[in-house]
Amino acid sequence: MFPQHVEKIVAQVLSGKPQVEGIGCVSCHLIKQVEQTPNSPPSFKIEPGKMIYGPYADPEENLVHPATQSELFRGANYCASCHFDKVKDVTQKDLPGEILQGTICQDCHMEPSTGSSTSKRGAMTRAIGRHWFRGVVVPGILIKNRNLQAEWMPRVDLEATKSASAVEGTALVRIGSLPHSFPDGDPVLKQFYLIITAKDAQGKVLKEETRQFGSPYDKILRGPIPDPFIKGGHTRKIPFSLVIPAGSTAASIEAVLNYALIPTPEPALKEKYLATLATDKERESAKKIFDEYTQPRLLTYRAKTL
Repeated sequence: MFPQHVEKIVAQVLSGKPQVEGIGCVSCHLIKQVEQTPNSPPSFKIEPGKMIYGPYADPEENLVHPATQSELFRGANYCASCHFDKVKDVTQKDLPGEILQGTICQDCHMEPSTGSSTSKRGAMTRAIGRHWFRGVVVPGILIKNRNLQAEWMPRVDLEATKSASAVEGTALVRIGSLPHSFPDGDPVLKQFYLIITAKDAQGKVLKEETRQFGSPYDKILRGPIPDPFIKGGHTRKIPFSLVIPAGSTAASIEAVLNYALIPTPEPALKEKYLATLATDKERESAKKIFDEYTQPRLLTYRAKTL
């Protein structure tokens, strides 16, 4: 598309330290329309050339390329042309559901701002969407919409019965019908920990069980990509059975759902990686990242009286 830049890009790649982004401007802005076939999810259709497509009916003249409007950029079906596993109906311009009526992916994932990327005049007054794609970058959307919180955040319910010697039941981990599976973002590395605890009337822990969900590094590298922990609009049922010490009586059951960003590496694997780093400073920095990214973080909690 831009032959004047080829020599620079090739030199960067051959240097072993490329500065080229995997997803650049043209990856999205050469999309002219979405193709739909009866046998597969829709896919984007690229229009090769220097014309760049975007949401504006009156694109400003700029120093780099001509531009024209495509209505596709104002619809959820534009994002779904790649991220089709995230939505229920990939052909719809709006996201489905009463809560989200009139909302599209870009409303949450492209922070509204003002500015201009390539305008000759340097105008900073046009409404634009930030291209950070960092998840929900507009906290106010969640703060003001309790229904949206309920749909987007996972929650745990407990079904349990007790006998003289045990507490048995099922933890129900639910996620709403938003277009996300759970976790959002990259589901491959994340780990989940469901901790089930039985307590007596004084709050003493009688029995605790931790269930871990997620793939270790050896399976991630050699096996198929794991499914999300929970698919959007579904419930994951996790049975449990806690044997209570003789002479004790269970009065309550608790469930805590935590997550970590990456698996905890086996000690030998971790040391093998650290040995590849050049300096002690780099090794200390890597250890801190390991500690931070493997640290469990609270997602949700539920308690039930027996």
